[in-house]
Amino acid sequence: MHNPEKVILSNMCMIYHDNQVLVQNRANPNWPGLAFPGGHVEQGESIVDSTIREIKEETGLDITDLKICGLKQWFSDGIRYICFLFKTNQYKGNLISTREGENFWIDRKDLFNYTLASNFVDMIQVFENDDLSEQFRTYVNGEKVSILK
Repeated sequence: MHNPEKVILSNMCMIYHDNQVLVQNRANPNWPGLAFPGGHVEQGESIVDSTIREIKEETGLDITDLKICGLKQWFSDGIRYICFLFKTNQYKGNLISTREGENFWIDRKDLFNYTLASNFVDMIQVFENDDLSEQFRTYVNGEKVSILK
């Protein structure tokens, strides 16, 4: 039996240089705190192209040579959300901040000294651990949990 579901696609990219990562202090009150920049996939747009576009819109940087790290999935109000996670150290341009949030470079070792967006700690593990490919947010016994696979 085929049971289609509504899906919303998004992306996020960890841009790094030496020991630094580019973070965004998100202005969205629904998901505040530091995270990597990214956004939504538009209808008919490829996942990689959407990531390149979103990074340009949110940071002013042109990125290339994206490597997929994995994905994050969750359900909300009967909709499956899938966020494709990429990383790259290939970029050019001048860093800007936008209405999405303030963008800045920090030492990777200092990342946990900041207020991070909800569940971003688990996402970082997928970005950095080649043995992981998915963060799945779900409920187990009525409790919201994050499962890493």
